[in-house]
Amino acid sequence: MAKKAVKVKVWYDREGDYLEVLFEKKAGYFRETSNDKVMEKVDSKGNILGFSVLKISQLKKQPLEIALV
Repeated sequence: MAKKAVKVKVWYDREGDYLEVLFEKKAGYFRETSNDKVMEKVDSKGNILGFSVLKISQLKKQPLEIALV
């Protein structure tokens, strides 16, 4: 049985140096993570809808790794 494709929305703001990735287009809010550059977007039940990364250009030399919970 074929799996259903998952669409991901990726938005980059060069001027704001900001990257946002959304897995689902639903109402939600951003909350802090263990990394001050990363916020995760969750719905009212705590399901992850996406994430954002601030100062994304600073990651050119060292990649970012974080667990979304």
